[in-house]
Amino acid sequence: MSHLTYKAEIVGRARRVVVKVGSAVLSDENGLRADVIDALATQIEAAVASAREVVVVSSGAIAAGRAKLGRFGGSSIAERQAAAATGQLELMSEWARAFAIHHRTVAQLLLTHQDLAERKRRTNAAQTIAALLEAGVIPIINENDTVAVEEIRVGDNDELSSLAASLVQAELLLILSDVPGVLTGDPRKRADARLVPLITDAEAGMRGLVAESAGPLGSGGMATKLKAARQAARAGIATIVAPGREPESITAALDAAREIGTLIVPAEIRMKSRKHWIAFALRPAGELSVDRGAAEALRTKGRSLLPSGVRAVRGEFGGGDCVSLLDPDGVEFGRGLVNYPAADVQKVAGRRSAEIPALLGYKVADEIIHRDNFVLLKEIG
Repeated sequence: MSHLTYKAEIVGRARRVVVKVGSAVLSDENGLRADVIDALATQIEAAVASAREVVVVSSGAIAAGRAKLGRFGGSSIAERQAAAATGQLELMSEWARAFAIHHRTVAQLLLTHQDLAERKRRTNAAQTIAALLEAGVIPIINENDTVAVEEIRVGDNDELSSLAASLVQAELLLILSDVPGVLTGDPRKRADARLVPLITDAEAGMRGLVAESAGPLGSGGMATKLKAARQAARAGIATIVAPGREPESITAALDAAREIGTLIVPAEIRMKSRKHWIAFALRPAGELSVDRGAAEALRTKGRSLLPSGVRAVRGEFGGGDCVSLLDPDGVEFGRGLVNYPAADVQKVAGRRSAEIPALLGYKVADEIIHRDNFVLLKEIG
């Protein structure tokens, strides 16, 4: 099928859309660009008027804050957080002003990795966004950079946008950047870099593409956009990477008859919501080394991990936490949710499931990790 044939099918059924706008689109060295925000708000309003629901993931707080703080908005964690605290107010004020022209209300949601990783908080966030959309409000999401440290950061807003798309069960993720789309090379370094208009396989189709580094105003380059698109594809969500400052970029992306940017087609087999959460929203709290038989059973036979297959336990984790699984060669091949805390897994490692009650004094399950709570690394990487 052609680019436009795929687009007609995908965009035509996309009722809920997540639009991610990068710092390089919204700002320059002098801070936020009000004219750009106005143009994007007008296009989003038109999309809502055509019966679509739109969630915005907006960068720009740190760039706006740095413009205000000058030399005090440096690159240390504290300085970045100070810039975010200063710029977030201006960022939301500009979005609110731009949408007020259309008599549209906006709402701010500042998230950390924990908000997406913890089931209850994730559910609460999803319900809040659903209520806002029902009320006709535009939810505007950003990472809570004012408090986030490495342990609770999502990473960058490209990844946040893919997680948000999965969270709200969107059909389309639109990533607006300062490049025309996915290119065969970094246009700042290679004059022969060309646009790839269509990627039908989010795995094989992205191999060999040269990813550029981040620009001066953003935290992620094309590599983070490809990662976000791959994650979205596994959740059954299509992605369009498009130039954010091109006139009518959002309108063109949502028009099945117009070519713009790169369309990444979703995977034919959608990863279950729970496994997508394990694969992409959680971070391993420890490691389990398993024997060759257990690794093979998990990799190829769809089995659960029993205590008999565990050879070593590393880290301090509790029951229900995510852990990495390593084969006898020390290679991580999967991740899963454990039924027992680290100290108890250590006690039953190498033993039969029938011995669990005698060894621990209680029994939660026969398995250390049930197959429904396990994801292969090939589904993650």
